[in-house]
Amino acid sequence: MNNAELLGQLEGKNRQVLEGGGAERIKKHYESGRLTARERLDCLLDPASFVELDRFKLHRCTDFDMAEKKIPGDGVVTGWGCIHGRQVFVFAQDFAAYGGSLSLTQSEKICKIMKLAMKAGAPVIGLCDSGGARIQEGVMSLAGYGDIFLLNVMASGVIPQITAIMGPSAGGAVYSPALTDWIFMVEKTSYMFITGPDVIKAVTHEIVSKEDLGGAMAHNAKSGVAHFASPDDRTCLASIRELMGFLPQNNTEKPPVKACADDPARRDETLRDIVPPDPRKPYDMRTIICSNLDDLYFFEVQEHWAKNIVIGFGRLDGMPVGVIANQPSVMAGCLDINASTKGARFVRFCDAFNIPLIIYEDVPGFLPGTHQEHGGIIRHGAKLIYAFCEATVPRITVITRKAYGGAYIVMSSKHLRGDVNIAYPTAEIAVMGAEGAVNIISREKIERSDDPQTERIKMIGEYKEKFSNPYRAAELGYIDEIIDPADTRPKLVQALHMLKTKKDTNPLKKHGNIPL
Repeated sequence: MNNAELLGQLEGKNRQVLEGGGAERIKKHYESGRLTARERLDCLLDPASFVELDRFKLHRCTDFDMAEKKIPGDGVVTGWGCIHGRQVFVFAQDFAAYGGSLSLTQSEKICKIMKLAMKAGAPVIGLCDSGGARIQEGVMSLAGYGDIFLLNVMASGVIPQITAIMGPSAGGAVYSPALTDWIFMVEKTSYMFITGPDVIKAVTHEIVSKEDLGGAMAHNAKSGVAHFASPDDRTCLASIRELMGFLPQNNTEKPPVKACADDPARRDETLRDIVPPDPRKPYDMRTIICSNLDDLYFFEVQEHWAKNIVIGFGRLDGMPVGVIANQPSVMAGCLDINASTKGARFVRFCDAFNIPLIIYEDVPGFLPGTHQEHGGIIRHGAKLIYAFCEATVPRITVITRKAYGGAYIVMSSKHLRGDVNIAYPTAEIAVMGAEGAVNIISREKIERSDDPQTERIKMIGEYKEKFSNPYRAAELGYIDEIIDPADTRPKLVQALHMLKTKKDTNPLKKHGNIPL
């Protein structure tokens, strides 16, 4: 063959690759409301930046007539490209080819990309749309999953790993996403479950739909497995691009700083009245969070799960920060099992990737009750303690109101190596609230008095005067500064700039034993 013929042959093979599983399968894919694998990559990546690898790779299975059923690329598109001009490695499973099922060949393609990502020090993003293991390959497909799981763990804390569930993900296929840092899901078209509705019905006699069992909102609001829910493919991919703007390429880099037009010294006098005089009244901590961030913009994470704690990303004077805050408008801001787990994982991610932490505290304690105790609140609450103690990134804590008991210690107090701890004049730092404390420490004295009710009111007033303020803690050096709430943003920016060169270390060890 001459050169022209060879080029013609290449062009023909490339056309065959782009056809994927064929027009009929692609049509069914569109009818389900989903984009194809290649269209998803076009939406995710900067224009004309995608470089594909292994587009002609084929499976090697010969059983069940598979030797006659070969599609170039084997049901997954892999390569690298750019997001905001920064390199990322990607794979997108193609449901139109073999239902996106994972073969050993598909696993080899995904593993190649993951290994390149670790070598290059760049994030890896997986767009999952797969019916699970390719049954015709038996144990070979299972081996493929194991190879991916191992690389997920090796890459953890080294490069950011992001997964978008954009169709079904069942059985062993769910564990690779669970090992990554962030999981995005698409409402009505994506599902995750270990066993599907039919198996559950056969084994436990429960009747449940795919949506209720493992849909986007099931995992965003109930299980906490997923972090983001989007109405469609394009919105999901746009959200991934947005998240990437806050993240560094790898664990040796700082997160990307953006030019900031928002005055770092901007004050907000409305914050002076945001905390109600009545300690029983709730308020939305997001108001304070957004007020302090550049352009009032807060990119919230896991907004539908464990709503008593708020986590997400923003910027201060152009510098990305992770925000973790008690939410007084939900369960009075109490820490419970889910909030502790949600907060701990976020703190550990930010620490792994050099993202400073801003902590807003208004917490009356850990949620009481037999359900919490028997569910292991001690163990789960210890996760949040562990995460903060281990974190070496800059940490700035703002106490707005209640900081009671063990929960005060947990929320990045000085005692857990908090760097800068400031408080509003409305802060209350004590073992517990005044009424509960007086009931314990002054009960006998009250009972012996001539007028117990008057004596009790007097004791509560004295306790409040002594402890329901930030000054005792400031006298001991546990609070660095008591500030005018209007000055919160400039104070945070000042502290963050001061801490830019912070260096802290942990003892040399193989790894700690976090209370899982």
